[in-house]
Amino acid sequence: MTHDYYVYILTNQQYTVLYTGVTNDLERRLAEHRLGMASGFTDRYSVTRLAYYEPTNDVNAAIAREHQIKGWRRAKKVTLIESLNPNWRDLAADWSPTYPGPSASSG
Repeated sequence: MTHDYYVYILTNQQYTVLYTGVTNDLERRLAEHRLGMASGFTDRYSVTRLAYYEPTNDVNAAIAREHQIKGWRRAKKVTLIESLNPNWRDLAADWSPTYPGPSASSG
């Protein structure tokens, strides 16, 4: 099943900054972050590592979840990340340079 929307959390190399976003194309959005095309917060703080993502088919649920996570304290976000990614691995590290992540995998 293909998912239409993703809520995601990015971090920097030092894991000191967390950014939560929502997109209908995770591969494209991550490429934009990594290529510096997403100006602003993520570009300024070099937030390019995919620490967490969750798919959904409902745009309203994705937006609501993004707002929910953004309202959390850092500790709760860390707990969420570590529940599925305890080693803080860059979940997109194995994607090809064009970043065909979730659509090419079971994730």
